[in-house]
Amino acid sequence: MSEFSPFIAKVAEGQSLDAGEAAQAFSIMMSGEASPAQMGAFLMGLRVRGESVEEITGAAQAMRAKATGVEAPEGAVDTCGTGGDAKGTYN
Repeated sequence: MSEFSPFIAKVAEGQSLDAGEAAQAFSIMMSGEASPAQMGAFLMGLRVRGESVEEITGAAQAMRAKATGVEAPEGAVDTCGTGGDAKGTYN
Protein backbone atom coordinates (compact mmCIF):
# COMPACT_ATOMS: atom_id res chain seq x y z
CA MET A 1 0.00 0.00 0.00
CA SER A 2 1.38 3.38 -0.99
CA GLU A 3 1.71 6.35 1.33
CA PHE A 4 -1.16 7.94 -0.61
CA SER A 5 -3.65 5.04 -0.33
CA PRO A 6 -4.94 5.88 3.17
CA PHE A 7 -6.05 9.31 1.94
CA ILE A 8 -7.95 7.75 -0.98
CA ALA A 9 -9.59 5.25 1.38
CA LYS A 10 -10.65 7.90 3.86
CA VAL A 11 -12.20 10.09 1.16
CA ALA A 12 -13.87 7.05 -0.45
CA GLU A 13 -15.53 6.30 2.90
CA GLY A 14 -17.01 9.81 2.88
CA GLN A 15 -14.77 11.08 5.67
CA SER A 16 -13.16 14.50 5.66
CA LEU A 17 -9.44 15.08 5.99
CA ASP A 18 -8.10 17.55 8.51
CA ALA A 19 -5.86 20.34 7.21
CA GLY A 20 -2.67 18.40 8.01
CA GLU A 21 -3.85 15.28 6.19
CA ALA A 22 -4.96 17.32 3.20
CA ALA A 23 -1.62 19.15 3.10
CA GLN A 24 0.22 15.82 3.17
CA ALA A 25 -1.99 14.35 0.43
CA PHE A 26 -1.53 17.35 -1.86
CA SER A 27 2.21 17.41 -1.16
CA ILE A 28 2.45 13.77 -2.22
CA MET A 29 0.58 14.55 -5.43
CA MET A 30 2.73 17.59 -6.24
CA SER A 31 5.91 15.62 -5.56
CA GLY A 32 4.99 13.08 -8.24
CA GLU A 33 4.63 10.24 -5.74
CA ALA A 34 0.99 9.50 -6.63
CA SER A 35 -0.05 7.97 -9.94
CA PRO A 36 -2.51 9.75 -12.25
CA ALA A 37 -5.13 7.11 -11.36
CA GLN A 38 -4.61 7.70 -7.63
CA MET A 39 -4.85 11.46 -8.05
CA GLY A 40 -8.00 11.11 -10.12
CA ALA A 41 -9.64 8.84 -7.55
CA PHE A 42 -8.73 11.16 -4.70
CA LEU A 43 -9.83 14.37 -6.40
CA MET A 44 -13.09 12.85 -7.66
CA GLY A 45 -13.79 11.57 -4.14
CA LEU A 46 -13.36 15.08 -2.79
CA ARG A 47 -15.54 16.52 -5.53
CA VAL A 48 -18.37 14.02 -5.14
CA ARG A 49 -18.54 14.53 -1.36
CA GLY A 50 -17.70 18.22 -1.51
CA GLU A 51 -14.46 19.74 -0.30
CA SER A 52 -14.33 20.88 3.32
CA VAL A 53 -12.76 24.11 4.52
CA GLU A 54 -10.04 22.06 6.23
CA GLU A 55 -9.23 20.23 2.97
CA ILE A 56 -9.04 23.45 0.97
CA THR A 57 -6.87 24.99 3.71
CA GLY A 58 -4.50 22.02 3.66
CA ALA A 59 -4.30 22.06 -0.14
CA ALA A 60 -3.48 25.77 -0.11
CA GLN A 61 -0.79 25.22 2.55
CA ALA A 62 0.82 22.49 0.44
CA MET A 63 0.75 24.61 -2.70
CA ARG A 64 2.22 27.62 -0.91
CA ALA A 65 5.01 25.44 0.51
CA LYS A 66 5.93 24.32 -3.03
CA ALA A 67 5.56 27.74 -4.68
CA THR A 68 8.59 29.51 -6.08
CA GLY A 69 9.06 32.89 -4.48
CA VAL A 70 9.73 35.98 -6.55
CA GLU A 71 12.26 38.61 -5.54
CA ALA A 72 11.17 42.05 -6.72
CA PRO A 73 12.77 45.45 -6.25
CA GLU A 74 11.24 47.73 -3.62
CA GLY A 75 8.27 49.60 -5.04
CA ALA A 76 7.82 47.29 -8.03
CA VAL A 77 4.28 47.12 -9.41
CA ASP A 78 2.87 44.26 -11.49
CA THR A 79 0.91 45.74 -14.40
CA CYS A 80 0.45 42.53 -16.36
CA GLY A 81 -2.80 40.58 -16.37
CA THR A 82 -3.38 36.99 -17.36
CA GLY A 83 -5.45 37.74 -20.46
CA GLY A 84 -8.19 35.53 -19.05
CA ASP A 85 -10.87 38.20 -18.81
CA ALA A 86 -12.42 37.07 -22.15
CA LYS A 87 -12.86 40.73 -23.14
CA GLY A 88 -10.17 40.76 -25.81
CA THR A 89 -8.35 43.59 -24.07
CA TYR A 90 -4.65 44.30 -24.38
CA ASN A 91 -2.62 43.69 -21.21
